[in-house]
Amino acid sequence: MAQTWNDLLFAHWPIPAADLARLIPAPLELDLWQGSAYIAVVPFRMDGIRPRGLFAVPWLSATPEINVRTYVRHKGRSGVYFLSLDAANWIAVRIARRFFHLPYFGAEMDLKQAGESVEYSNHRPGAAFRGSYAPSGEAAEAQPGTLEHWLMERYCFFTLNRAGGVVRGDIDHKPWPLQPASASIEVNTMTAPWGITLPDCPPLLHFAHRVKVHAWLPEPA
Repeated sequence: MAQTWNDLLFAHWPIPAADLARLIPAPLELDLWQGSAYIAVVPFRMDGIRPRGLFAVPWLSATPEINVRTYVRHKGRSGVYFLSLDAANWIAVRIARRFFHLPYFGAEMDLKQAGESVEYSNHRPGAAFRGSYAPSGEAAEAQPGTLEHWLMERYCFFTLNRAGGVVRGDIDHKPWPLQPASASIEVNTMTAPWGITLPDCPPLLHFAHRVKVHAWLPEPA
């Protein structure tokens, strides 16, 4: 698949490993940075979604999305593990659930932009997000050995297929053009369905304007 991800906010919080480890299915292992696990809430907008070599279909090829993710390892490889992915396009939700084995949910979503500032809202039963965000500095690639590089430079996700086997979905894009970000988050209950209370500390915020992505269907890992 080809797709473009636009105007992403990465809001990361450190979480006690035990709070997240219980949510990670074996044989996946929770990945840690200096003993801490991290969870992220990531609102953004997708467009140009299509099988490679084909044209995008207007009513299918674009949707806002917000995901809740953490980080895992499997057989020595680091990747992303999604707790949820909300999208406004119900057809895209069904396709992603069927072919990518990911926990997509349909949601009521609204996105407004004024210059570089993004106002974003998402709601489905039990989980909601409302806030605004914008970049606040110059773009740069994360440097190896830093927390930002550990969080961001991951080019696959792991999940389970219907038979309970581990599958890996590979993605490819240029390194993230990360910018520092500011955000005003008014409502954030995106982690509530798993009984996770986010810590009372400011999240680590990054903004990325755009990346063009190739994504492959998951295969047995």
